[in-house]
This record gives sequence, C-alpha cells and structure tokens, in this order.
Amino acid sequence: MQRPELPPSGKATLVGIVGTAVALALGMAIPANESGRSVRAEVTTDGHLQLTHLSGKQYLRAYLDVVNVATACDGLTRYQGKPIKVGDRFTEAQCVSMLEAELTETARGVMACSPGLALSSNLTSETMRQGPRFAAVSLAYNVGVPTYCKSTARARFNAGAYPQGCEAVTWYNRAGGVVSKGLSARRAREANVCRNGLGVLYGRR
Repeated sequence: MQRPELPPSGKATLVGIVGTAVALALGMAIPANESGRSVRAEVTTDGHLQLTHLSGKQYLRAYLDVVNVATACDGLTRYQGKPIKVGDRFTEAQCVSMLEAELTETARGVMACSPGLALSSNLTSETMRQGPRFAAVSLAYNVGVPTYCKSTARARFNAGAYPQGCEAVTWYNRAGGVVSKGLSARRAREANVCRNGLGVLYGRR
C-alpha cells in the first residue's frame, strides 16, 4: 500500500494528519493520562489544537518522572530539540504549543509506518480507523515512535486486524522493566477506545 503524502515537517497540523475527531480526543486524553488533569479541547479556525485547563495539577515546572527522566507539562521530555532539565519552567501557553507540536510529530511517524490507519487509506471505513488511530498515536506518544513502529500492534493495525492490534496495545505496561499499575490502566483505556471508538471518551458507549 502506498504511504500517504504528508506535508514537510513543521507544515502539517495534528488535525491535518489524524482528523479533527481524533485530534480533539488526543488533546483531551493525553493531559488526563500524563498529568491526571482535565482540559477542554477545541480546534481553532486555522486548524490548531487549543486546550483550556479545567482542573487538576499543571506541571509547569519540570520534575523527575518514575524512571528519573526530567519531564514537564503533559509528559514532555524535550523542548525545541533539547532535553528538559529539572527546574525548567514553562507557561501554560508554551505547554499547549509544545504538546501539539509533539503530538503532530508523533502522528507523522505513526502514519508513516502504519499507512493503513491514515486518513487517505481505503483499507476500511474512516469510522473504523478512528479508535485504532487514536490508540496508535497515544501509545507512540508514550513509548516513542521507533518502539511503536516495531510493534505487533502496528503490524496488526496496518493489516486491518484492529481487534488484535488493540489487544497488542495492552502489552506495553512496564516501566523500568516492572509492570506498572498506572501504565496497565492507561493501556486498558487506550484499548477500550481502540475497540469501541472515540465515543467512550465522552461517555457515549
């Protein structure tokens, strides 16, 4: 299958790569998964993700995560190509911009190695691909695009074997080689959206 044509890095938006519905779902779910906070996600007239903080802790000052990696905002470990350092401070607007940029690059990588999930794919209906596309980008945001692209989940998604791909998402539940209760719960949430569609995020299923 031919890979989708994506604009050069820095030109594409998250909405342009994954579609409005998936972009909004990611904008809402990633802050909840990474920081435990609630946000309102919207898309601006020029196609950018806009998040409004509603409740929960905001990590505007960098800290060490469970595997001792300096992290800020919603699970971000790099800023403008450089590693974040403990004590670095960011504004809420910077965090939103950084998150959209990271999600956009993650989505680009995911679509490049699993074009069967892309907006341009005719493998299955767009509705059927939205849940798996969300799960793939969410997983890759957490474990890294190279790890996702080598995964069984990617191979299954790309072949249109969505239920089996959703199951494979749950395998990535370890931190530092040890099964993590938090990661297990996160993978279960991603797999639920993967199997049942974006509506589960809004209480519709």
